[in-house]
Amino acid sequence: LQKDLEEVKELLTKATRKRVRDVLMTEKHKIELEIKNQPPPKPKDVAEEEKSSLGGYTVKINNYGWDQSDKFIKIYISLSGVQKLPAENVQVNFTERSFDLLVKNLNGKNYTMTFNNLLKPISVEGSSRKVKTDTVLVMCKKKREEKWECLTQVEKESKEKEKAAYDTSDPSEGLMNLLKKMYAEGDDEMKRTINKAWVESREKQSKGDIPMDI
Repeated sequence: LQKDLEEVKELLTKATRKRVRDVLMTEKHKIELEIKNQPPPKPKDVAEEEKSSLGGYTVKINNYGWDQSDKFIKIYISLSGVQKLPAENVQVNFTERSFDLLVKNLNGKNYTMTFNNLLKPISVEGSSRKVKTDTVLVMCKKKREEKWECLTQVEKESKEKEKAAYDTSDPSEGLMNLLKKMYAEGDDEMKRTINKAWVESREKQSKGDIPMDI
């Protein structure tokens, strides 16, 4: 940007036509504004320190266990050797409905985990993390002492949709929903089996062998 600005200034000294000078002036102001809005460069030693502290590549944590008491939601994350890290390498940021965990430079890798849309609000001030042998424990302080049926709003909605799909007074409709789910989630062998059963049931119904269409 600085080199662009210098070149535009040089062209301005050579330009004689008003229209060309106006265009160059506009470009000059535009580049100056871009330079002004640029974040200041970090000192080299700070940049190198950050790079070394975040060395290696980042792994997203998907496996965890969780439990709850009257006051806390507890999330357990297994990470071999995590207790050997400096305390500042294990960071958790909390908001009222989320938290994210960052473990830096554990055996040459960084580990992250993010939970958004927690089922109920938590107390940011009362929440914390504990590092134990091969485990990080994230403690989310409940704002209200009540039982959570799951961790996130998305999980709750997913469970409700699944329940609604099978909660029907018509047994044949419930069976049909179950077959559809098995077909959608099954492998090729499962799909062939369901297709065969479907064809056979249609044939039997057309012959009047069975009264109900499954």
